[in-house]
Parts: sequence; C-alpha cells; structure tokens
Amino acid sequence: MSAGSGRRAAAAPRVLPAPRASKVELRLSCRHLLDRDPLTKSDPSVVLLLQSQSQWVQVDRTEVVRSSLHPVFSKVFTLDYYFEEVQKLRFEVYDTPGPCSLGCQDDDFLGGMECTLGQIVAQKKMTRALLLRFGRNAGKSTITVIAEDISGNNGYVELSFRARKLDDKDLFSKSDPFLELYRVNDDRSEQLVYRTEVVKNNLSPVWEPFKVSLCNLCSCEETRPLKCLIWDYDSRGKHDFIGEFSTTFEEMQKGVSLPIPVPQAQWDCVNAKYKQKKRHYKNSGVVILADLKFYRAHSFLDYIMGGCQIHFTVAIDFTASNGDPRNSCSLHYINPFQPNEYLQALVAVGEVCQDYDSDKRFSALGFGARIPPKYEVSHDFAINFNPEDDECEGIQGVVEAYQNCLPRVQLYGPTNVAPIISKVARMAAAEQRSGEASQYYILLVLTDGVVTDMADTREAIVRASHLPMSIIIVGVGNADFTDMQTLDGDDGVLRSPRGEPALRDIVQFVPFRELKSASPAALAKCVLAEVPRQLVEYYSYRELPPRGGGAHDREAGPPETAGPPGVQPASVSGVLEVP
Repeated sequence: MSAGSGRRAAAAPRVLPAPRASKVELRLSCRHLLDRDPLTKSDPSVVLLLQSQSQWVQVDRTEVVRSSLHPVFSKVFTLDYYFEEVQKLRFEVYDTPGPCSLGCQDDDFLGGMECTLGQIVAQKKMTRALLLRFGRNAGKSTITVIAEDISGNNGYVELSFRARKLDDKDLFSKSDPFLELYRVNDDRSEQLVYRTEVVKNNLSPVWEPFKVSLCNLCSCEETRPLKCLIWDYDSRGKHDFIGEFSTTFEEMQKGVSLPIPVPQAQWDCVNAKYKQKKRHYKNSGVVILADLKFYRAHSFLDYIMGGCQIHFTVAIDFTASNGDPRNSCSLHYINPFQPNEYLQALVAVGEVCQDYDSDKRFSALGFGARIPPKYEVSHDFAINFNPEDDECEGIQGVVEAYQNCLPRVQLYGPTNVAPIISKVARMAAAEQRSGEASQYYILLVLTDGVVTDMADTREAIVRASHLPMSIIIVGVGNADFTDMQTLDGDDGVLRSPRGEPALRDIVQFVPFRELKSASPAALAKCVLAEVPRQLVEYYSYRELPPRGGGAHDREAGPPETAGPPGVQPASVSGVLEVP
C-alpha cells in the first residue's frame, strides 16, 4: 500500500531499456484539486491515455493518494519517445473512493489535460490547468508533469531499509512508519524517488526491498545529495513527521561494503524541531540500510569493448533458379564493372562485421549445388572446397572464393537452409558452454527464393534462439518472398512445427530489391539494425556480464529481503544485466 501525499514532485522506480526509441519517464503531481468528499478531502489518482488511430487508449494509472488536494504521485509512467511522431497524451484526474483499478466508472472526475509528449520533453517540466468537461476550468487545479530521459541509464539499485527505536507518535498504539527517499536536484529542489509501504504499529520497521533506476536515484551521479524522510502514517493524510537524514549513493555503497563486525550503513533520524528544543536530544530513531544491490544495464558496446567477438558466416544460394552464371541474366553473373546482388549484400554486411572479428577470418558456405568431385547435391559445403577449414581471409577472400566456386559447381536445388543454420548453431552451442560473453555468431543467408525446407528451418531457428546467434536473410532477385516474412518474428513469435516458441527474435529478413538503390551503408544499417539488441538480450537472459569487468560484474543472486531488526550485515552485490 502506498502512503499518503508528500511535499514534492513524484518519481518511481522502473527501468525499461529501449533499443529503438528513447525511453522517457513521466512523474506527476497536482495542486489545488477540487474537493469532492463531504467529510474528508479527495482521494486522487491520475489516468494516462494515449491517442492511437484517433481513439484514446488507456495506458496506465497512478496509485491513489488518500485525502490530499496536493498529491505527489510515486508511480512513474514510462513511454517510448519518437522524435518523428506526434504522440498525443491525455491526463485525467479522478477522486477514487475505493481500491485503485484501471476502471473509472465509479470515480469523480476532477479534471483533465491534453498535450503531446514532445511538448513535455521540450519543456522538461510542464504545469497546465486542469479542465472539466466542455473546457471549464477546474477551479485553480493544476497538474505538473516532469519528464526525464532514461535511455542512457546504466542500471538500477535495489535498496532494503529498516529502522530501530523510532519515536512513537500515536497515543494508543505505536507509530505506523513509512519512508520517502528524495533526490536533491541542481536547483536544490527535491524530487521524490520512492515511497515505501506503511508498516503498521511498529517502531522498528523492516520495509520491503525496492528497486530504482540509478538515473532516478541520483541522476547517475554517486555524490549527488539524497534525503530520507520518515513519517507516521495518518489515514486522513495528516502524517506526523518523525525525522530525516541526508546521504549519498556513494556513502550507501561504502556503508554496506564494510566487513563484519564494522557497523553497516546507518543514520540518525533527526527531527530538527526536537533538536532545537531539547538539550539532550540525540535522535528520533536510527535508519539502517540493510542491503544494497547494484544491477548494471550493459549495452552492446559494453560487450564489444569487453572483448566479445562477432563471428561472421555467409551462406550463398547456388540453386538452379538463379540462372546459368555464364548468362548475363543470371543472379550469379560476374560482371567486371558491376557486382551482382549477392556480392553487393555480402560486401555491405561483411565490411561492418569484420571490424568486430580480430582474426578477420570468415566462414563461407554454399547450399543447393552439385559439388566436385562426385557432383552430389550438398546443402552445406565450403565454397573454398576445404572441408577442414571453411574460413576465408577477410571479406575479399570470401569474394574470391565465391567467384572461383561458380565455374566448379552445378547449380541445382532444392533451397534447403536448415542444414547451414544447424551447422552454425553447433559452433554457437560450443561457445555457449564457455560460460563467457566471448563470441557471438551472425549468419548471413543470401537466397533467391523461399526456402523449401520451411518446417526444418523453423525448427532450427527456434533451437538457435537459445544460442549466441543472429540470422540475417537477404532475398536476392524478384521472387515472391511473402512466406519468408514468417521467419522474421516482428509480427509475432516464431514457433517450431511442434509449437515451441522461439526464446528470442533472432531473424531479420530483408528483400534486396527494396534497398537496391540505397547505399551499401544503408543496406548494412537495415539488415544489422537488430543485432545489438539481439546480442544484449541473449547475454542478459544468460546473466553473463561483459568480460574483464572485474568483481562488480559478477552475477547478482536473487533479490533478498532485509533481515529482522538486530541482524547485521549486507554487502554490495554484483551486476546483473537488464534485458
């Protein structure tokens, strides 16, 4: 349960990394709301709606702040922000008599406000008047929305607080304490980061662990001042102030990293009024940071700079539907003045990948041809005809192997891709057993038609989705590639013929003709756009940090709750990537 209102603008913990769009967090507060309750004050909550196809769609709702006309909401709204789109938002404030839910039928409307996400982002902090139906002002009611870009955050923190011997503010029972954590901004204003639950009738409460992004907590600045306030909860919203203390994230980390029996991080909870009036006043209790875990959100560059190599494999379609390579109409025709589509796609993607492979050696495979010496059909052969070593020196080596291969093979069929996917998957499986983020595999499949072994290909992709591997399929020529889109999980989760879903979306399919007039850089950007996200998703799922990160990159265990009063120690836990 959330405690009542605080004094400052609200924020809440949430980290949702954004590979394509910027992530924006919105924090809300209101002032001078209308009072709809005859005996008490309104119990407000805010509903967020997003306009989609000319319809308002409810996205989320804040908690209810009991008995307050000036609420500061702890709930945070996290949205994708697209610069190129007009994203219309509507905030509606309701007096909510019962438990908060997504329905608003029984709630009294206190006012609404419309704007665009771009307006909020541009202003960072926007205050608008609340309007009733038909555009009437809701008295002096206003809503303030504060935006913060969290795209560049580098993790989140799990904090566990408890207290000891807090002042008793209740006459017939003990205090019902809750804690508020604030960040002090550059302009000395204070931003609510988190509000704990209320612990009833307890002067030595143990609050539930909570998670906040490092960006929210301290703007990713470990020395930024933080302030904690302790209150005795009152159902009418008139909470009694117990005390407060100041600290920094840096101080928190040092406190919980001290070895036993050195005291862990703890602070005197001080009420300034009591300190001024009472000569022998020491504190109004002690607040203890029982545990701190830091979870790092690793990026693609973290892994690459940590030494993760990209192993690039190209697989080329040598089926008869490509046409006789000696004919200028063939997709495999070697024109000395203009590279064919196979070569264009191969070079564009390969030149990007080669920067992430230290030995610059690339596997080059073919499928769908009869190969020497017996001229039997093969769907998994080295185009350099060395079965012991299918790697070529650099991208130029792959190009030369391809050109030398064409006159030596007979184009045949069918278009079976599953054998090559399975071959690369076996290499990726061997890498997986290393238990390190050391090598990630990219398979580029160049084909002129829809694969024949679709069922086997789906099965192979689903299995590969559990491995450090991505698959890029480029459709060459003018064939109908509609069926190939099913392999790309953008429109839904790919499933094997047995119904098993892919763990990750690892396939990107692109018809070359759609980018034929674009630059090689544009082609590479299009087909490789998903790879950074896929790599980070894999290592995040496997809970593998970048290599060479040291002690702070060790995997963190499952979240632990703070122990009972009197139990000492806790330590700074390691790092866990956020998917």
